[in-house]
Amino acid sequence: MSLETIVQPTALQPIVSSETAPLSAELPATQPVAALPAIKSAATPPQATGGAPVKDANQIRSMFGEIAGSYDLANTILSGGVHHLWRRAIVKFSEARSGQRVLDCATGTGDLAIEFKRAVGPLGDVVGTDFCAEMLEHAPDKARKAGFDITFTQADVTKLPYDSGVFNISSISFGIRNVADPVKGLSELARVVRPGGVVMILEFGQPSWWLVRKAYEAYSRYLLPKIGGWITGRKAAYEYLQNSSAEFPCGQEFIAMMKSTGRFTICEARPLTFGVAYMYKGIVKKRIVSGTILRPRY
Repeated sequence: MSLETIVQPTALQPIVSSETAPLSAELPATQPVAALPAIKSAATPPQATGGAPVKDANQIRSMFGEIAGSYDLANTILSGGVHHLWRRAIVKFSEARSGQRVLDCATGTGDLAIEFKRAVGPLGDVVGTDFCAEMLEHAPDKARKAGFDITFTQADVTKLPYDSGVFNISSISFGIRNVADPVKGLSELARVVRPGGVVMILEFGQPSWWLVRKAYEAYSRYLLPKIGGWITGRKAAYEYLQNSSAEFPCGQEFIAMMKSTGRFTICEARPLTFGVAYMYKGIVKKRIVSGTILRPRY
C-alpha cells in the first residue's frame, strides 16, 4: 500500500486566523536541544480552557503505564499496520527537511520521533517527550535499533521545559485527546516553535461516509476493546481509548480549537483512510510586542 492510498482528498480548506497573540517580553535565548535535562511531569491544571471537563491525568498515566509493554503489538494488530503509514504521511505533510529541530510530544515508544529523524537526518535534532515514564522506557532501544540518536525526556505537553522558538516543528500523534487541557497543549506546542514553523497533530477522527462510519463504529465499539484487552490484559484501557476517540472534535471542529489559541496564521486538516484519522498543520505566527515583530535569537 502506498502513502497516496491512505491520504484521501479533503474538502476542508485552510483557515486563516486574523488575530495576533501579543507577548509581553522578548523571546529568551534558546538552549541546545541536547543540553535540555529530563524532568518529571508537571501538575495538570484543575480546569481545562473554556470550562471543558478535566481528564484525570494520573489515571491516564497509570493506564498507559499498564499497557506499555504490549502497546506496539496492540497498535499493529488493531490498525493492521496502517498507523505506520499514517505517521509517514504526517512527516511528509510537515515538509521536514535535513538539519531541522523537531519536538515530538506524547511520543510513546518513539515511532513518530523515529520517522522525523529519518527526515531531518544526522544534521537535525529530534526530541521525544511523554508524560508516562513506562512508555518512554521502550523508546531509546527502539531508536538505537533503527540506527538513530534521539533524546527522550519525560514531560507534560501543557508545560514544556523548553524556551520559545527552539524547534522548527513540534508534533503530537494520538495524544492531544488525552491531554487535560488540549487548548493549552496546542498553545505550548506552538510556543516552542519558531515563527513560520509548524505544529503537526495526528489524531483519530470520525469517517464522513455513512457506510464507512457505521463499520468503523461497530469495530471500535465491539471488537477493538476485546482484541486490545486480549493482547494487553487491560480491556478497560481500550474502552477508554475508543470512547475518547469518538467524543473528541475532528475536522473543522478541531481547526476551531487550534484557532482559539491565537497562535497560528493558517490551520489545515487532511483526512486519512476515509476520516478514520486526521492530520492537522498549524503555521506558527510571528510574535509581536508593541507593533514590533520579534524573532527568536538563533
